[in-house]
Amino acid sequence: MTEFVVPLASAGSPADVGGKGASLGELARAGVAVPPGFVVSVGAFAAAMEAIDGDGALRASVEALPVGDLPSIARVTALARERVVAAPLPSAVAAAITAAYAALGADPDVAVRSSATMEDSSAASFAGLQDTYLGVAGASSVLGHVRRCWASLYNDESVTYRRRLGMSEGSLAMAVVVQLMVRPRAAGVMFTRSPVSGDRSVVAIEGTWGLGSALVAGDVTPDSFVISKITGEITGRRVSDKGRVHSFLPNGHGVSVTDTPASLREAPCLTDDEIRALAAIARRVEAHYGVPQDIEWALLEEADPGAAGASSSADRIVLLQSRPETVWAARTAPPVAAPKARAADHVLSLFGKHL
Repeated sequence: MTEFVVPLASAGSPADVGGKGASLGELARAGVAVPPGFVVSVGAFAAAMEAIDGDGALRASVEALPVGDLPSIARVTALARERVVAAPLPSAVAAAITAAYAALGADPDVAVRSSATMEDSSAASFAGLQDTYLGVAGASSVLGHVRRCWASLYNDESVTYRRRLGMSEGSLAMAVVVQLMVRPRAAGVMFTRSPVSGDRSVVAIEGTWGLGSALVAGDVTPDSFVISKITGEITGRRVSDKGRVHSFLPNGHGVSVTDTPASLREAPCLTDDEIRALAAIARRVEAHYGVPQDIEWALLEEADPGAAGASSSADRIVLLQSRPETVWAARTAPPVAAPKARAADHVLSLFGKHL
């Protein structure tokens, strides 16, 4: 029998729980703090799509789209999203999600996050092409937002990217991560190599007050810090004027976007101790995976229940995602063929292989 829901700490194969789910599960098993939750598996998506598109015609129409035909892509993907959002969930899938959500508490606020099977690899980056919803509360709303995450597999940008890569639609699937919301004092991203120079001897951190969605949405220019992996010294520091803040409002009120208090706008969102604690966790995660990482982090409020009794900055840090860094990984990948003195020599070498 298909397992429609997987506890986050047990989430393993990306083929079953998507890239984000697998990464979070691996982090949890490695002892890195992540918000608790569960994954709606690829099996649940498959069961839903069997009802929506049993003959595969819808997915075939997406795969047949010409790469540069943006009007056709917009028309076909809008139809696909509409069908996925409107279709009722199979009863067994709905029951499994409802039970897993109830196990997290009494109608808790959660983040509902897309976790596609093709994302978070070193060969391609689908980050930001599928949807995430914050501050979702109530079983009915969670079920609806799971469908909306599934539908985001057919966002215009995601489909355009897949068509450019020539990916098969029939092999694609979407899992969904459901996690308890956190109330961070600050949040952001960090890279275990410089995103500017590719230098692997540093950790680069970007952050802002409140939720990291302010950074993702482009509402703020984040503070940025560079830390040497060798000495632990903070070698770079830029504090920005952070005019907007995204805040989580519990009890089903979701996320608010407000002006940042004047006293915080030009104040650093992290202390030096917090910067070093984040860098230490980044190094630990990179060592675990063995390749440079692109990491989403949150620093909990002192008063957050999850931080009760915290004795250090590290105790208040949770990770929301870790994926392979792709920009410099692509630049440093070995060439597919050894360089030749003349372009014609490549052609002659191919002929030589067949003689």
